[in-house]
Amino acid sequence: MKKITILSVLASVSSALCMAQNPIITTSYTPDPAPFVYGETLYMFTGHDEDDATYFKMNDWQVFSTEDMVNWTYLGTPISTETFKWAFHGDRAWASQAIERNGKWYWYVCLNDAQKNDVLAVAVADDPQGPYVDAIGGPLAKGFSFIDPTVFIDDDGRAYLFWGNKGLWYGELNDDMISFKDGYKEVPGFHDAASFGPKMMKMNWGKGKEELMVGFEEGPWISKRGDLYYLTYPSGGVPEHMAYSTAPTVDGPWTYRGRIMDEAVNSFTIHGGEIEYKGHNYMFYHNGKLPNGAGFHRSAAVEEFKYNPDGSIPFIPFTDRGPDPVGTLNPYQRVEAETMAHSWGVKTDRLAGKDHYVRLIHNGDWIKIREVDFGTEGPKAVTIETLNFKNPGTVEFYLDAMSDNPFAKIEVDGKEPVQKVDVRSRRPVTGKHDVYILFRGGDEQLFDLDWWQMTR
Repeated sequence: MKKITILSVLASVSSALCMAQNPIITTSYTPDPAPFVYGETLYMFTGHDEDDATYFKMNDWQVFSTEDMVNWTYLGTPISTETFKWAFHGDRAWASQAIERNGKWYWYVCLNDAQKNDVLAVAVADDPQGPYVDAIGGPLAKGFSFIDPTVFIDDDGRAYLFWGNKGLWYGELNDDMISFKDGYKEVPGFHDAASFGPKMMKMNWGKGKEELMVGFEEGPWISKRGDLYYLTYPSGGVPEHMAYSTAPTVDGPWTYRGRIMDEAVNSFTIHGGEIEYKGHNYMFYHNGKLPNGAGFHRSAAVEEFKYNPDGSIPFIPFTDRGPDPVGTLNPYQRVEAETMAHSWGVKTDRLAGKDHYVRLIHNGDWIKIREVDFGTEGPKAVTIETLNFKNPGTVEFYLDAMSDNPFAKIEVDGKEPVQKVDVRSRRPVTGKHDVYILFRGGDEQLFDLDWWQMTR
């Protein structure tokens, strides 16, 4: 009776979530997503709201990657406030963005110095996964509400950094990407409603009082399409919606173009990033839709959109489905367990480096992988590697929905970390399918999963 009950519940859950994609990361809270395309890979750099946060509490930043827009691979937590020895170490961190130039990766973050002043800092690495080191040994810029940096390299090779909360500053970066060419200044026309949205009464924390201010709130994102510069940003006070302005040059003049996203679900903030990937345009943002999600537990999401013929950005509605796949996953090469489209219950490790795994696995937890292409022949066997064994259990593989007929089932008893079993399906598993990995066992934590792979 218990087995039937569990299976029926799981079937209902899998059916309800079969098309769910937003939020796109389910193993941790991932605010302020910042996408960057490098070759055939889209990287997403995010913040990391702590599970026990009751206010803004963030100690480090994470990175993920995808090649199909539906399956995301966790690439670690390679940078934290402790990367910057001179900074305040703990929950004094906000949005960030990373970019590659000349074989180096530059990750711009905002945090507090030892005196708890708002500062911008930059770390550098040879790989998007790190290891990252402090590029300067001190702040790049310091000032009240100096948070939420966005970096942009123009067609002529000149690089710019924009940032600010209830204010907006920018400066051209030198070729070294870690210093300003001629200092920085406030964006021209920032206090003009025609540039950054209708004025309203908002709290000016620097002055400790409310005053009339433009709609721009924080979290700028700068991009370019053709000869037109786009600046998207949270707007309208709290709760925030997404708006944008455009300009013929990076120095302005900026023209307010209107609202493009509503207030985020279950979050009073929203933070976006627009990018083109494989011929499609995507808007990244965050919401509070994960279990226990809220304004201090935010999660990355993404929507596909198309520019209007005149180059304007249309209004972009929120969806649970998210974007369609733009690629497939090959099950006949090693697939890291931390590659997934959706999950329930599990977490990923919190490590730097390039070796990662899925942890905190309990009975009934699962992982979903989308658009798995089995080809015309189909697999004959499945191999997994587990680690950190705690209690026995099973790893079951299902096609398209969790039911009572897994096509592969592996008993994990802690004796052999690498195990291989034959596929149980009576018919060849061919074509494209969603794959569910379901974990079963007792009431305690079971084991960790490192990777899986199928063989023909």
